Amino acid sequence: MRLLLAIIVCKLLRLIGKLAGKGSSLPGKYALKICPDALGRIKLPPCVIAVTGSNGKTSTVEMIAAILRADGRQVVYNEEGSNQIEGVTTLILCNSSLGGKMRGDVLLLESDERYARRSFRWFHPTHFVITNLYRDQLTRNGHPEWVYNAILPAIHPDTMLVLNADDPLVSCFAQEHEKVKWFGLNECAISTKEHHGIYHDGARCPVCCGRMEYRCYHYEHIGHYRCADCGHHRHDTDFAVTALDLENGKLTLDGETEISLAFKSIYNVYNILAAWSVCSLAGVAPPVSAQVINNYILKNGRMVQFTLGAHHGTLLTSKHENSVAYDTNLGYIAASKSPCEVLVMVDAISRKYFTGETSWLWDIDFGQLNRPHVEKVILCGKYVNDLALRFGYTDIPPEKIVCCDTASQAAGLLKEDGDSALYVVTCFSDRDKLLSLVKKEEG
Repeated sequence: MRLLLAIIVCKLLRLIGKLAGKGSSLPGKYALKICPDALGRIKLPPCVIAVTGSNGKTSTVEMIAAILRADGRQVVYNEEGSNQIEGVTTLILCNSSLGGKMRGDVLLLESDERYARRSFRWFHPTHFVITNLYRDQLTRNGHPEWVYNAILPAIHPDTMLVLNADDPLVSCFAQEHEKVKWFGLNECAISTKEHHGIYHDGARCPVCCGRMEYRCYHYEHIGHYRCADCGHHRHDTDFAVTALDLENGKLTLDGETEISLAFKSIYNVYNILAAWSVCSLAGVAPPVSAQVINNYILKNGRMVQFTLGAHHGTLLTSKHENSVAYDTNLGYIAASKSPCEVLVMVDAISRKYFTGETSWLWDIDFGQLNRPHVEKVILCGKYVNDLALRFGYTDIPPEKIVCCDTASQAAGLLKEDGDSALYVVTCFSDRDKLLSLVKKEEG
């Protein structure tokens, strides 16, 4: 009876929430109060795929869902991004019958890395994708090794782990686990022999703290590594990007399938590879996956095209308090060829936590914007002075930098100024403050 009541309450609260424009966590919260073990009582689909990690969860899950649906599977997943246990509970109960059987062929879950152990206390995924672990939101997550230890209890012996072989910390999840598949990027044109970045989290082995040696780096600490002391190393891959031409937006998967990239970002490459890998394990034929991800444009707002005055703009969503997310987007801008202007906005650091902590700005390599084709850099938001101080320690000429207090002021300035390409780098917390002032393009 408790399960039945929990399902009914969850469905009713979700309906009310949709009408009121509210989120999807509250129904699950109340359902768990009524029946704390509700997730252990529901009969789930035979395939349960989970995705976690510091970056790339939402984009990877979206692509997995698109591929599986193209293969004729009925997929239920948390499209709204509610990835903690309350949101997961809402998703599962609202898609279950009153008898406690969930509809669909596949349950696909984006899981918050810190709370995966709570979500998977009562059930376990058949496939668990772990994308990467970086320094991310210090006020919430502390050190990446703390996040690793938070995820570890969520891993069940019967779960197939699908791991990023190029991340030395992620690869540690394979220790004493029998079911593991690996994905990674072969050495290619973008790989470097030297590390690039303000800090190097791969300098020491996550197993023994010995000296880590890299054959090549793809970005930050992601690459081909081996510990000189204990031998912890990059595993051979089961799924790989075997060729990559990022400049021309082409990659080859497993030596056979060529894919065109709508977004020429190394992040996009890894997200595509993770989706390709787990869908292959779920039985999707390569031609089906390839047809979906070829020139795939994300629907989740991570990248938005718009116009502002005579400017054609691209918003690149970057998590605040996550320097790797910023660095990859700044690298994307730095690699572009056409004249452009760049707007960086930090107005609210977090959507969930009040914090004025901005030390993470010093972990970001803003110096990548010191390129001739970057004509102007506009800084704005509540923390514009923090941004200005940080940019003062780059080699970007001061005359290229303009400061504005608000997104509205920055948009007004840009609207009256030129027609070059425009890139906006900001977080979900601040994204709509800019998008409300521009004309979004349908993609």
